[in-house]
Amino acid sequence: MKDCISFKQALYYWLKLGFISFGGPAGQIAIMHQDLVEKRKWISEQQFIHALNFCMLLPGPEAQQLAIYIGWLMHGKWGGIVAGTLFILPALLLMLGLGYGYMMYGTLPIAQSILWGIKPAVLALVLFAAYRIANKTLHHPLLKGIALFALIAVWQVHLSFPVVILLAGFAGWLLRHQLHQAVDLSALDIRHVQTNIQSSFIKTTLLSSLIFISVISTLIWAFGAQHMLTQSAWFYTKSALLTFGGAYAVLPYIAHALVEQFQWISPAQMMDGLALGETTPGPLIMVISFVSFVAGWNQALFGSHDLLLSGVIASLVATFFTFLPSYVMVLLGAPLIQASGQQLHLKAPLSAISAAVVGVIMHLAIYFGHHVLWISQGFDLYALLLALLAFYWLQKQQASPLLVILACAGIGMVKSLF
Repeated sequence: MKDCISFKQALYYWLKLGFISFGGPAGQIAIMHQDLVEKRKWISEQQFIHALNFCMLLPGPEAQQLAIYIGWLMHGKWGGIVAGTLFILPALLLMLGLGYGYMMYGTLPIAQSILWGIKPAVLALVLFAAYRIANKTLHHPLLKGIALFALIAVWQVHLSFPVVILLAGFAGWLLRHQLHQAVDLSALDIRHVQTNIQSSFIKTTLLSSLIFISVISTLIWAFGAQHMLTQSAWFYTKSALLTFGGAYAVLPYIAHALVEQFQWISPAQMMDGLALGETTPGPLIMVISFVSFVAGWNQALFGSHDLLLSGVIASLVATFFTFLPSYVMVLLGAPLIQASGQQLHLKAPLSAISAAVVGVIMHLAIYFGHHVLWISQGFDLYALLLALLAFYWLQKQQASPLLVILACAGIGMVKSLF
């Protein structure tokens, strides 16, 4: 790793990355590898791979966690904090702007036409995510069984997402020896990661705990334990610790809570948020910034004359508690680093969780499909055809999600003219 990288240079790079980080985690990781390893040579290939392997073990957005890790490698804790924050800052500001525009102008006919086209694209994206993850993970009959169990558990039995994840992880541990041929152990080669995080473990733990407790206590003191902002803080902290398998894994849990449990937003608003999340830079989980803005606006937290303030504060609270665990886990250095000698015991449960994620995402597709295809006038055949076309573009033509959403939005506008 270069020793002459100034903090100012790094700050400029992380801010720039925040504006160009399209393409989901794979695209974002590829950009960092090309820039930091191949072009700038700020870190070595081995350092990059070790950092990536470590972040892939953690719940949460791996690309943002990778930025935190590399920022820490170059400039210590503050380097990691700045890198992770600048990575998501442009997306946060954009989501706030989109949230305001959506709530002010989303009911206009032109906006409704665009949103009609976008919703089938979202359905196709969710189905494609399930298809892609299934191809990567379901290489054993037991894993296929776990995926089916997860679908039935959340759809028919109504088990919560955390319970399904825990059961899948436990099943993976019990079946670790039967699953060993389906488990890729090479990705866990983290024995050479050199870190001094452990020396400041207590300090970082105390500081992060103090921050968490202070903000939660302030919310309870100012608004009460049952207020939306306080409930949002607890909920997003919990959901952040369950995000194994990418944002699509936890989005069904978030959608169910916001729409069914808390009733802060409508199913249509959740789908619109997911579509906008696919068209903006940063992690897909930034969709929570948008839907929380909408939720705060809907609930008029500070009165009907301060709807913008209500949306902004709700969005900031959700974003803070969603990403705080990522900073803590990376800067602490997860104990998994020390577990390289028991890789099968670690990887098998994660493989089972990934399999369960396929079933959970399929449930999200069923949920969205019901609201997209069955409207007040009956079954929407045009929406089905558009969803199939979008899936074809994604699967056969390998089109980017951004282009698919834009194309479907354009089709929605054209349809409104006839």
